[in-house]
Amino acid sequence: MRRDPDFFGDEELVLIYIAKKLRDAKALETVLTEASLDYLVEPDRYTGGVIFRTERVGAFFYVAPQSESMAQAVMRDKGYRPYDEHKG
Repeated sequence: MRRDPDFFGDEELVLIYIAKKLRDAKALETVLTEASLDYLVEPDRYTGGVIFRTERVGAFFYVAPQSESMAQAVMRDKGYRPYDEHKG
């Protein structure tokens, strides 16, 4: 279920996905909500493009560390590739 930042308090959250399109963000919200996972989604900037690098805004999805593996499994099952901090 989508939560406000206050729900998580001072807990350090884990980035699990960056949605680059609104349609993808809404679809992932449905997937996470149906899986009964608590998550936070916030707009933020990322760099995109290969030849012409531009700064864009996307929907950044976060979960609590104890929910990370479950969220990633649910996402993979639905065809999403979870964010990998080593690959960006």
